[in-house]
Amino acid sequence: MRIGAQFVALACAWGSSFLFIKVALDGLTPAQVVWGRLVLGALALCAVMAVTRSRIPRDPGLWLRLSVVSVLLCVVPFLLFSWAEQHLDSGMASILNATTPLLTLAVSTAALADERLDRRRAAGLLTGFAGVLVLIGPAGLAAGGGHLLAEFACLGATACYGVAFVYLRRFIAPRGLPAVSVAFVQVTIGAVIMLAATPWLAEPTPRIDAPIALGMLALGALSTGLAYLWNNNIVQAWGAVNASAVTYLTPVVGVTAGVILLGERPTWNQPLGAVLVIAGIMAAHGAPRPASRPVVVPDEAVDVEAEERVVR
Repeated sequence: MRIGAQFVALACAWGSSFLFIKVALDGLTPAQVVWGRLVLGALALCAVMAVTRSRIPRDPGLWLRLSVVSVLLCVVPFLLFSWAEQHLDSGMASILNATTPLLTLAVSTAALADERLDRRRAAGLLTGFAGVLVLIGPAGLAAGGGHLLAEFACLGATACYGVAFVYLRRFIAPRGLPAVSVAFVQVTIGAVIMLAATPWLAEPTPRIDAPIALGMLALGALSTGLAYLWNNNIVQAWGAVNASAVTYLTPVVGVTAGVILLGERPTWNQPLGAVLVIAGIMAAHGAPRPASRPVVVPDEAVDVEAEERVVR
């Protein structure tokens, strides 16, 4: 598949993941959705590992660190988003997910000595978080209850992404490991955690029909499995900054899918808030620019750099 096609596929896979979650919640609990997502994602990455003949890391210390990453990057945020979409439209969840680069910047500024908050980044953060306030809006504050908690759950999920990406950069990236192998271990550990919790997740009995089955297959194999591979290929071919342009497309895909397929109706504050969030990301990280030459660096270092800018 050409890189341009992979870029489109990545934007569609990540942007539509919120639609798949919403569909799956018709017959599954939030935890059951995460169970299926991680198990199917691990199987997809297992197939990728077999095709690419990648090796599984054997260092116990690395597995321990990747267990932390798995909890922060997979298990907890997936549970939070799935729970939140019981109260929010899928489009709203996709827009709130676009705050990931802003939360990553905030965490990296606090945790990494080489990340300084200059005027440009500070302006970007302020603009982006102003967008978050617009997204919540007076109606969200007035509604309170589950709706407001769901919005904060989405922000909690993106905060987990931010901590995980900084942790990856500090402890995993210096090892220069293949991104496919690291992604496989992350998702597999998450799948094992959910499999271990199966006795507590079996009730209520899942109801699975064709739309739910197809949605879960797409959520696991595409949005959680193959998307890792596509993202890494794009970064290697175009560079991390250009790859970060997917950040600007995923909310568009998410909102459009919700409107067309689920009949959702965005409120006035959603597009305005989304514009402010994206403007904040562009101000804080810089807009994508043409790459002057191919980027050649260790796979995992490339992937983590992109993950700090790209919404998963």
